[in-house]
Amino acid sequence: MSTMNISLPEALKGFVDDQVSQRGYGTSSEYVRELIRKDQDRQHLRELLLAGAASEPGEAVDDGYFEALRDRVRRRDS
Repeated sequence: MSTMNISLPEALKGFVDDQVSQRGYGTSSEYVRELIRKDQDRQHLRELLLAGAASEPGEAVDDGYFEALRDRVRRRDS
């Protein structure tokens, strides 16, 4: 694993330290890694949403579509 040093103002360092102790992280590095992973997930979701918005419209759905979808989920869970 690589090392990266980050300089923070005292107020941000205090915030990170509080989050580490209050939320059960072992170290500030664990907290920062989780923040980075969440940001990666957010960016990926944004890309998917933008791709969906730019795509051609699909076929219209009705109550039957959603009932068939519920049936598939019920079968999978049983």
